[in-house]
Amino acid sequence: MSRRVFFVHPCPTCGRRLHIRVEYLGKKVVCPHCGARLDAYDTTAGDFPMADSAGALMKRVEELLETTPDQTPEYARLAHPR
Repeated sequence: MSRRVFFVHPCPTCGRRLHIRVEYLGKKVVCPHCGARLDAYDTTAGDFPMADSAGALMKRVEELLETTPDQTPEYARLAHPR
């Protein structure tokens, strides 16, 4: 029986710890928690530059805002009629 080998990588968008198989190193992966796309690399190797997590977060926020319909809470609509 073979055991799969994983490495732990923080998602640059939501910060969750991802357990990524070593066969995905150097490839694009998707965070199962927030859907962010990221490059899979071993942060302990030191040969890959750290991602700009603030920039990645803002990019993800903009993507979500573009795809999310207006969800104004009902109480806000009642308090401020249009």
